[in-house]
Amino acid sequence: MKFDKNLAAIHGYLCSDGYVIRNPNSQKHKYYYIGLRNTTDVLLKDFQKKFEIVFGLKPIITNEGRCKIQNKEIYNLLTKDFSYYSYEWKLPELSKENLRYWLRTFFDCEGWVENRNYSRLVRLESCNEKGILDIQKVLLKFNISSSVKKRTNRTMWRLTICGIGNLQRFQKKVGFLHSEKSAKLLSAIESYKGYIWSIPTNKEDLFSFVKQNGKVIMYRNQIRFSSIRRKNLMELRKALNKHGITSNLFGPWLSSIGSGYYCLIIKKNMGVFDGTDKWNVERS
Repeated sequence: MKFDKNLAAIHGYLCSDGYVIRNPNSQKHKYYYIGLRNTTDVLLKDFQKKFEIVFGLKPIITNEGRCKIQNKEIYNLLTKDFSYYSYEWKLPELSKENLRYWLRTFFDCEGWVENRNYSRLVRLESCNEKGILDIQKVLLKFNISSSVKKRTNRTMWRLTICGIGNLQRFQKKVGFLHSEKSAKLLSAIESYKGYIWSIPTNKEDLFSFVKQNGKVIMYRNQIRFSSIRRKNLMELRKALNKHGITSNLFGPWLSSIGSGYYCLIIKKNMGVFDGTDKWNVERS
């Protein structure tokens, strides 16, 4: 097949939530179906539109969340060099421009966005190890780094994209057509703006800031602050030093999702930090 952006997108849809099936042996009900299963109307309509552009035929959208068509000739063309089964699909050789459309449709169907605490990331899962490793490899063409890990006790691999730079490049160069995922990715990126801390300079406000935002590790007698932004912790350490409070800055460390962060540790028995005041959770 000669790929353009529309056929690349169709291929990505078929490898994710699509199907290309046949039953040529039945005497009564021979069929050759190509279709997409998805509950998002905009994706079904996008598949329908691109399919009509490429093949000149318009699949029907059903009430059951499917966009499908029956055609032996198109079936044979699509399956001549490719399989679309979960364990067998493979990413075709595509130009960088067409690759964007394949990735977008695949992530639209199989990917999701997290935006909570330290989890600001894009993820997708697949039981096709080679396929997901190929996706990881081609993402590097867009300067998007990712990690791939096998799920514990499952034949499933998870790809994770994290870090503001990678998320921004994914948004710009791949992105989502799925409106909810697109909005959530934008929200995750914009949430990084809140990562610039305002550190009080006077003693009373500074100690209140520490009590409100530090996380106490009781068995270590420590107060910890964590941030993806090293400068936040450097400014906090500098302010503490002015009032005779020493601290240690560590990092970068990697979280369980592979994102980098820094950690500032204060000994809790440092004078004003004694007492029974309520301490809040770790500041992100």
